[in-house]
Amino acid sequence: MAKSSADDEELRRACEAAIEGTKQAVLMSIRVAKSRGIWGKPGSKLGRSQMAKPRVLAVSAKEEGQQTKAFLHVLKYSTGGILERAKLYKLIHLSKVEVVSNDPSGCTFTLGFDNLRSASVAPPQWTMRNIDDRNRLLLCILNICKDVLGRVPKFVGVDVVEMALWAKENTSTISKQKDGGIEAGPVADVEAKSDMKVTVERELVSQAEEEDMEALLGTYVMGIGEAGAFSERMKRELQALEAANVHAILENEPLIVEVLQGLESASSCVEDMDEWLSIFNVKLRHMREDIESIEARNNKLEMQSVNNKSLIEQLDKLLEKLRIPSEYAASLTSGSFDEARMLQNIEACEWLTNALRGLEAPNLDPSYVKMRAVKEKQSELDKLKTFFVRRASEFLRNYFSSLVDFMISDKSYFSQRGQLKRPDHADLRYKCRTYARLLQHLKSLDKNCLGPLRKAYCTSLNLLLRREAREFANELRASTKASRNPTVWLEGSTGSNQTLNNADTSTVSEAYAKMLTIFIPLLVDESSFFAHFMCFEVPALVPPGGLATSNKSVHDDDDDDLGIMDIDDDADRGKNSSELEALNESLHDLLDGIQEDFYAVVDWAYKIDPLRCISMHGITERYISGQKADAAGFVRILLDDLESRISMQFSRFVDEACHQIERNERNVRQLGVLSYIPRFATLATRMEQYIQGQSRDLVDQAYIKFVSTMFATLDKIAQAEPKYADIILLENYAAFQNSLYDLANIVPTLAKFYHQASEAYEQACTRHINIIIYYQFERLFQFDRRINDLMFSIAPEEIPFQLGLSKTDLRKVVKSSLSGVDKSITVMYKRLQKNLTSDELLPSLWDKCKKQFLEKYDSFHQVVAKIYGDEGIPSVSEMGGILASM
Repeated sequence: MAKSSADDEELRRACEAAIEGTKQAVLMSIRVAKSRGIWGKPGSKLGRSQMAKPRVLAVSAKEEGQQTKAFLHVLKYSTGGILERAKLYKLIHLSKVEVVSNDPSGCTFTLGFDNLRSASVAPPQWTMRNIDDRNRLLLCILNICKDVLGRVPKFVGVDVVEMALWAKENTSTISKQKDGGIEAGPVADVEAKSDMKVTVERELVSQAEEEDMEALLGTYVMGIGEAGAFSERMKRELQALEAANVHAILENEPLIVEVLQGLESASSCVEDMDEWLSIFNVKLRHMREDIESIEARNNKLEMQSVNNKSLIEQLDKLLEKLRIPSEYAASLTSGSFDEARMLQNIEACEWLTNALRGLEAPNLDPSYVKMRAVKEKQSELDKLKTFFVRRASEFLRNYFSSLVDFMISDKSYFSQRGQLKRPDHADLRYKCRTYARLLQHLKSLDKNCLGPLRKAYCTSLNLLLRREAREFANELRASTKASRNPTVWLEGSTGSNQTLNNADTSTVSEAYAKMLTIFIPLLVDESSFFAHFMCFEVPALVPPGGLATSNKSVHDDDDDDLGIMDIDDDADRGKNSSELEALNESLHDLLDGIQEDFYAVVDWAYKIDPLRCISMHGITERYISGQKADAAGFVRILLDDLESRISMQFSRFVDEACHQIERNERNVRQLGVLSYIPRFATLATRMEQYIQGQSRDLVDQAYIKFVSTMFATLDKIAQAEPKYADIILLENYAAFQNSLYDLANIVPTLAKFYHQASEAYEQACTRHINIIIYYQFERLFQFDRRINDLMFSIAPEEIPFQLGLSKTDLRKVVKSSLSGVDKSITVMYKRLQKNLTSDELLPSLWDKCKKQFLEKYDSFHQVVAKIYGDEGIPSVSEMGGILASM
């Protein structure tokens, strides 16, 4: 037997080097040829991809704990002839070993793995050098799968028995090779490694099984040549065996009879026992029924006992709810409402509220609600509630009225001659807070009772507030010293040297501010106190740090703290539109009429100095911006009404002033600067002083009305004097610009009118200068105009042949107009100076006149040069020199 590559020790070491680092032991390594199914095609040409490639197959194993894993390595030769890994297969996935039938030598086979699903590529075919190498490799794989993996792959195209016989025949040879020092591949390697649990040299059939098989085959060796005879022989032996079995059964008949007798005796005993059991079953059923009856009666008695106990407890609780304590009944029916007794009254109210709630369905079992005792007790509590609410309401109405009457009767509470008195309601609120918790409980008992109480409180306190406001406003006006300014601000008849409106009237606006400073916080505080005291569910009236709060006195800082917040901790304090509506109606009753005293101060200030409306408007705006709470509705309405009244009074002043402006147009022949132009500048300057960052829109609207009326009146006056219209316009527009130059730089509204006046001034200047120029040089520029008109219809060279436009006509016109041109220019200057009342405007107007005349003459000179050639008229530079010398 030729030496196999499986016995090549160097090949094995090369394989171990190739898989070094994997902790696997090489069990067998053998050289093979790899191909892709070329058998049976002798006529086909072998391509590069179909040629057999030398490979080495190595079977290895690795221990992992108590398990052993087996692998099949495919190794290839690198360029340097060194083995390197190409493929790795796990033998646990080996499902089929198939010997290729197209190879007549039987040395080619394929290995099928169940984890390789690619059907597009045919599995590689492995070709061995001879059958022995093939059998050695397949036996090694078979033994590993059987011993290590516990299963055997499917073999196709090879007889396992034949392989077992081959293994038996070659075992001695392999052993001899091993004894002689030649290791027999995987067999010797497994035996040499005691730590491996894989044994590949193991026969498919044991020695004892093989001997039994040989004995069996030897028994039938004589008849095995003829299949028919062998079959007949086997049938005869089968019949003989069956007959022997029947005979044995017949020989055992006595035993069978004895067994049947035993079975019959046992059946009789079973029937007797069944009767006894049925009797016992009936007795047990009767006993079970008796026990169930006893248990049911016992359970009913126990349940009745528990129910009776629970019923007694519930009745005790119900009786406790239905009992009215005598001390509470006395407080509710006949108790006094003095301050010393209020604690007992509050406790009685709390008990009554809880008692009524306890008898309602959610807090009381619905089955109790229909009980006669509960209904009677509920009716009794309702009567007690109605009686107490009526008593408390009557007391509070009388109490509010008596408090206010006491304060009104004492004159020290109000402002007096020479002394302004700040209203102080601290004592009033302190006394009212005594009954704040009582009002809370009255609301929970009967919400409808609050309406009359609120009305009574508002009626009483309204008298006090109006008296305080009236006395304060009267004394405020009496103690304020300010000289009255005339309202005739823009009257044209006023002398120019008369000084207007220099009196200091700041005390007027200071008096109005003081009125607001004292009473607006007071009214807001009263609104807030009333909303909380009378149990309105609305948000806070004044935000922390608000305007009203900042102006309160030290002793008023805690006026809104009623000490009642712990009663309605769970109440919804969200914005309620119906509550707000009801609150604002009550606030109207509380504060209505007080606005008349504010109006009186506004009217008084207007009569002294109408411009103080600007300051008062700004003061009112600041207070309006500080009132953000929805519940302080009347205070915000009051401030809005004040703002409207101030705006109305100021509009009245503006209308009167505009009427004074319009009266100027009815005067006879007005020349020069109209009187209302400089007076408006004085008025605007003072108005800006009163704004102080507020009321900008009010003043801007006044500016618009003033200036629009001024410009419209100026146009009417100018139209009444057509001869002097442009002079009147340019002088007044110039005066408007000069007087408002500084204000226009800081007031956008005036800046817009400033630019409008500037444009009107330029237009009036242009028209007036053109009239003067054309009056003095009419023939010259009329000749120029005729030439320009004809240039649109005929060629320039034909113009000298037109009637009146010949060169002779040109010479006549030039001679008549430009001979003694210096005298004509002097006359033009005198005409410009003649009707001007303001000498300051003459230099600028004369410069505009010379510039405009020179531009017109330049245009005339160009036209003459283009049409008539050099006719010897004075040049533009000569004319400019003459004008410059004038």
